[in-house]
Amino acid sequence: MTPIIAPSLLAADLGSVSEEIARVHEAGAHWIHLDVMDGVFVPNLTFGADAIKSFRKPQGCVFDAHLMITEPERQIPVFAAAGADVISVHPEATQHLHYALKMIRDHGAKPAAALNPATPLEVLDWVWEDVDMVLLMSVNPGWGGQRFVPAVFEKLAELRRRIQDRNLNIPIQVDGGVNLGTIRRAVQSGATNLVAGSAVFTGKSGADASREAVVAEYRENLRALMAEATADQFV
Repeated sequence: MTPIIAPSLLAADLGSVSEEIARVHEAGAHWIHLDVMDGVFVPNLTFGADAIKSFRKPQGCVFDAHLMITEPERQIPVFAAAGADVISVHPEATQHLHYALKMIRDHGAKPAAALNPATPLEVLDWVWEDVDMVLLMSVNPGWGGQRFVPAVFEKLAELRRRIQDRNLNIPIQVDGGVNLGTIRRAVQSGATNLVAGSAVFTGKSGADASREAVVAEYRENLRALMAEATADQFV
């Protein structure tokens, strides 16, 4: 399976989000990761459903909403209506994980469960049939720029084994600290969908760079990440 790289808007220019989405999509990204934070479950605040609804979604682009919010079931309908194609919720943030996942599907989006680094995989034991993706946090959620927690490599491998043992076909997303130094091992360990922030959006161009120059930088960053992620396929 060819890995998917999902650029995280948390590292983009939040003053021109729709333009950043257009640029990175033109550069080759088909998933856009939307980090939704409420200032309660995690320290920071980002954007809500109204903001996502205002973002221009390019044709063929997947909006991947990661709800880092308390009681996500109260907000799932509005995020689905805002255009989220995939919605991830944290079992740590709800008392009713099964209900929240079912609500996501009932509102037309694909449900995913997101687990913090120290959350055991056993939380998935009663919802395997209810998830279309599992997201493993490889940093503690709430802010960007953190280093990949090394123990998550082993957790990725164990999650892949459990999925295979059940003859399931569930993608594994990893989020946090994904860059050229970690992406290959993350894929080796089982990740098939990789959220990358600064590794995609950081460029050498200044604020006055042309749109073409920014797209070219994003494209080169995505190509470098994909080349590193798939290097073992050509050995």
